[in-house]
Amino acid sequence: MTRPYFAFLLGSLMAVALSVAAQQETATSKKSAEALQEQIPTANPGRPTVATPATLTPVGYLQFETGYLGAWQSPEFSSQSSFNEVVKFSLTRRIELLAGAEPFARSRVGNQTGNATGGVAVGVQGVVYRGEGARPTIAMSYLRAVHSGDVPDLDLGSPQNALLFLASADLKGFHYDANFFFNDVVNNAIHRAQFGQTLSVSHALVKKVGISGEIWHFTQPFLRSDVIGNLWALNYNARKNLVLDVGFSHGLTSTSTQWAVFTGFTYLLPHKLIPGSLLKTASRRQPIEAAHRRRDRIDW
Repeated sequence: MTRPYFAFLLGSLMAVALSVAAQQETATSKKSAEALQEQIPTANPGRPTVATPATLTPVGYLQFETGYLGAWQSPEFSSQSSFNEVVKFSLTRRIELLAGAEPFARSRVGNQTGNATGGVAVGVQGVVYRGEGARPTIAMSYLRAVHSGDVPDLDLGSPQNALLFLASADLKGFHYDANFFFNDVVNNAIHRAQFGQTLSVSHALVKKVGISGEIWHFTQPFLRSDVIGNLWALNYNARKNLVLDVGFSHGLTSTSTQWAVFTGFTYLLPHKLIPGSLLKTASRRQPIEAAHRRRDRIDW
């Protein structure tokens, strides 16, 4: 065997060995990434619908619900653009803390345009009965406004105190969230009761894409009227802990916000903030893949 031929053969064998090693390393890295992804819990979006799911977020993990809302033809303004944020954190499988804020909004009222910050609300949600499948999960939630803000309200108003009864379940491939609202709304130091009902239904279209439809009704005690509207949204499950959404809503009464469009995302921080030795993570019903979505605005 001549020396050039031997060098060529040795080089070829080394190239093949390096290629096989690289493929094995890539396969190992892919398996490690998949294993890591499997360990991350599934996000449980509460946006972009008015309704909030009765089920809670994974115990010990922070969940962020971030979005943009553009609205037109409301009793309070001619147009408005705003950014919204809701943060949720479940202490146990039955107790969840939450906070919502509107850090920036640009509103047009008549010929006047202005920028302002919206309200801030904090609250707690507790599961009364943990259902599974067609048996609904029942929960109660309380929200308290700690800062009113200077942004004109949408047609639902901004309650000072809000008490919600929530129910969520899966039925024949569909998921539904039903909420009943008992709100304390304030105008010029006058308190009045506001009542509302909302029903949201979602269904998977394809593997990672789902659709949601919703209808709601709220009383408007200061206007002696009622607001009725509906909403449609699409969501895309980019990852287990990341859900993107986009959609629109339309008011059906003269005192409703006539049109609104929104887009945003729900992101579950993949790192547990409290060790398992302090909080026992209980198994929970996973939301239907590509069917969950929800809301991001406390005063929507």
